[in-house]
Formats: sequence, C-alpha cells, structure tokens
Amino acid sequence: MKVSWAKVPVFLACLLPLAGLGWKAAHGMLGANPIEVITHATGDWTLRLLLITLAITPFRQLSRQYWLIQFRRMFGLFAFFYAFLHLTTYVWLDQFFDVHSMIKDIAKRPFITIGFTGFCLLVPLAVTSTRKMIRRLGGRRWQWLHRLIYLAASAGIIHFVWLVKKDKTRPIEYGMVLGVLLGYRIALWGYSRLRARKPPAPQAVAELPAD
Repeated sequence: MKVSWAKVPVFLACLLPLAGLGWKAAHGMLGANPIEVITHATGDWTLRLLLITLAITPFRQLSRQYWLIQFRRMFGLFAFFYAFLHLTTYVWLDQFFDVHSMIKDIAKRPFITIGFTGFCLLVPLAVTSTRKMIRRLGGRRWQWLHRLIYLAASAGIIHFVWLVKKDKTRPIEYGMVLGVLLGYRIALWGYSRLRARKPPAPQAVAELPAD
C-alpha cells in the first residue's frame, strides 16, 4: 500500500505543537512563566512521540496494517527533535549557557541527569536512522542499537516522575503505556522462544499393506 501521500500531513501534524507554542509566544499567551510552559510542552511531546514510535510495531502486527512501519522513522526523529528543543530550552533560556550554574543544578536535582541520559541515548538512534546507516551497520546490529529507545523512553518517564512534586498522574499514565508496549514485546519474544523449542510434529507414516 502506497502511503507517500500521507507523509506530508503527518509531518505537518508533528509540527503543530511547535507552531502552537510559536503562536502563543507571538500573542503573549505563554503565561507568567513562559520558559516553564515551553519546557513542559516540549518534554510532553518528546514522550508522546516516543510512545507513538514504540506503538507502531505492535499496532501494525495486531491490525495487519503493515504499511504503518513507513511512519516509524518520522515519529522517532520528531521525538528527538522535541527532546532537542526541550534540552535547548533548559540550556539556553533557563541557564543562559552558564556551565557552573548547570553543574550545581544537576548536583541538586538528579532528574536533570536522568533526562540528559535519555537524550544522549536518542542521539545514536537519530544519527543512524537513514537507510545508508542501516546498510552500513547491518540489519541485526542496527536493530540491537535501536533497542536503546526502550531505555530512552524509560529515562524520560523517570525524569518526568522525579520532576513532578505533587500530581504524578500524567507521568504514571505514560509509564503504564510504556509498560504495556514493553510487555507486548516481552510476551512476543517469549512466545517465539517457546515455538523455537517445540519439537516439530511427527509426519504421518502411511500404513504399509500386509504381505
């Protein structure tokens, strides 16, 4: 099934959160703490897009809509894009590139460390997302490398849980979605291992006629 026509609207839809932030900024609608609004929005969309990326494989397998795989790379790269904006907001708008201030902040607030770790895990995934890199690494090694997305998503959710002081409903909801997606993969892996161990069914032997 050709879905090239759908890639443009999906691409534009992924840009809508950024466009919304830009529109609010232009009209002075970011509230009393615009940096906090931008930080939370970019962080939220990083996690949402990571979960969408992870959801594509089980959804296409269960629904047999195999063409959905063509959108996985786009969603993954947009997740990295919003993660980059999230980090840039902290380094530039919040800390003004003050390295000493950031070091003190990291020592005082460990959620920043786990968040930065999640971002670093996404970097090799973004760099190796092209078809050329898939060919260079080989399909098997590329797949093993891109399993870092599980760790990156987990780090992002821990970052969110540690960040929130009172109402942890949203990070817990993200964690539950991630748990379901990981649980599906673990169950599928376990099932494939059981099938590989199961001995093949003996072939029926035709009964020979009596002499």
